[in-house]
Amino acid sequence: MFFDEARIHVRAGDGGNGVVAFRREKYVPLGGPSGGNGGKGGDVSLIVDLHGNTLINFKKRIHFRARRGDHGRGKNQQGKSGEDCLIAVPPGTVVYDADSGELLADLVEPGQQAVVAHGGRGGRGNAAFATSTNQAPRLAENGAPGESRWLRLELKLIADVGIVGVPNAGKSTLLAAVSAARPKIADYPFTTLVPNLGVTVVDDRDFVLADIPGLIEGAHTGAGLGHAFLRHIERCRVLVHLLNGISPDPLGDRDAINQELQLFNPALADKPQVVVLNKMDLTEVRELWPRVQHSLQQNGLEPMAISAVTGEGVTVLMRRVAGLVEALPPPPAVEEDMVVFGLPEDEAAFVVEREGRPAGRPNWRVRGKRIERVVKMTNWDYYEAALRFQRILEAMGITQALEEGGVQEGDTIIIGDVELTWGEVW
Repeated sequence: MFFDEARIHVRAGDGGNGVVAFRREKYVPLGGPSGGNGGKGGDVSLIVDLHGNTLINFKKRIHFRARRGDHGRGKNQQGKSGEDCLIAVPPGTVVYDADSGELLADLVEPGQQAVVAHGGRGGRGNAAFATSTNQAPRLAENGAPGESRWLRLELKLIADVGIVGVPNAGKSTLLAAVSAARPKIADYPFTTLVPNLGVTVVDDRDFVLADIPGLIEGAHTGAGLGHAFLRHIERCRVLVHLLNGISPDPLGDRDAINQELQLFNPALADKPQVVVLNKMDLTEVRELWPRVQHSLQQNGLEPMAISAVTGEGVTVLMRRVAGLVEALPPPPAVEEDMVVFGLPEDEAAFVVEREGRPAGRPNWRVRGKRIERVVKMTNWDYYEAALRFQRILEAMGITQALEEGGVQEGDTIIIGDVELTWGEVW
C-alpha cells in the first residue's frame, strides 16, 4: 500500500530547571550564589532520507518527543541540553501545521532539515539574578516548556516525467515497458490505485517516470481520489498525456484531463506536454490515428502514436521526452532556511476574561503566550519568585487590566494551569 498522507504529533523537550545554590567553601563564610542554569530542551526536526519513498512509517507511530534539558547544579554547573529528535521523511514531503494549515516546510533535497518544534530554554539559576542590590537572591526559574503541535504530512512524488490520462489508457503498461517497475496491469479501469515510479535509460541519459493513476472528470474536486493523485503531478517537469485509442472520444478525454489539471493548479497547464495515442497494435486505432493526428496538429501540437504492448514507437517517444527534460532549466535550488510569510505573532498580547461563578467570587482568566510561559517558568517555592512575577504582571500591563476590570482582593486569577489569589503579595 502506498501511504502519501500522515498526521503526527511532535513535542520538543522542556528546558531544565535552574537551581538555588550558594558557595560553601572553607574560609569563605559568605559565598555568593552559584546556582547553574538548566539545559535547553531538544528540538524536533524532520530530515530527508533517501531510503524511504512513502509515509508508511507513520502508520504505527504518530507521537514523537525530544528529551528535556537537564537541571542546573551548584558550582554554576549548567545542565546538559536535551537530545534532539530527528524524524526521517522521504524526499518530496510537504509539512503543514495541522490546526492552522500553515505551510512549514517543503523537503526535497537529501539531508535537508526543518525544525518543527523548538525546545524550551533552560531556567536560570540564582547566580543569574545576582545584582549589586541583591547579592544573595533566593530565586530560580523552571525551564520553559517545549513547543508541541500536530503536523499534517503530504508526499508529492519527485519525478522528471509524469504519465497522465484517463483510466485504462495504458499508463502502467508504458511504465513497465520502459523501466524495471512492475505495476499491476489488467484490462479494466482503475487497476492502478497508487502512483508508481520507474527509471528509464535512453542512450546515455536517464530520468524518473511516475505513472499517475487514471483521472476522471471532477478530479480537481476530489472525485475518484483526484486530490490524492493530482498533487503528485505538481513536481513533474514534463507530462506524457496518454490517450486511450479505443476510447469513444480520445480527443474529448484529452480536453477533460487538461481542464482538471488547470482547475487543480493553473501551473500544471504550463508544463511541457507530449500527447500520445496508445494501442496502435489494434486495427481500429490505426484507422483512427490520421484523424486524431490532423485534429491535434490543427491545435499546434505534434502528437505521437505508440503501442505500449508491442513497443512500437516507444523508443522514439522516450528520446523525445528525454530531450525535453534535458532542455529544461534545472529546478531552482532549495533554500536551506525556508521563510514562511505571515503576520508576526505578538507574544506580549494578552486577554483578561471574567468568568462568573454560581456563588461566591468570580474567576479571572488571563490568556497570552508570554505570560503563560512566564507562569510555567516561575518556581513558586521561592518568595522572591512570586514578587518577581508580580513585577512582570505590572510591566506587561496585566495588573492594570485586572484592576480596570474590577478585580477584588481574594478573587482567583487563573493563568495557564496555575491558580492564584489576588492580594498584596502572592
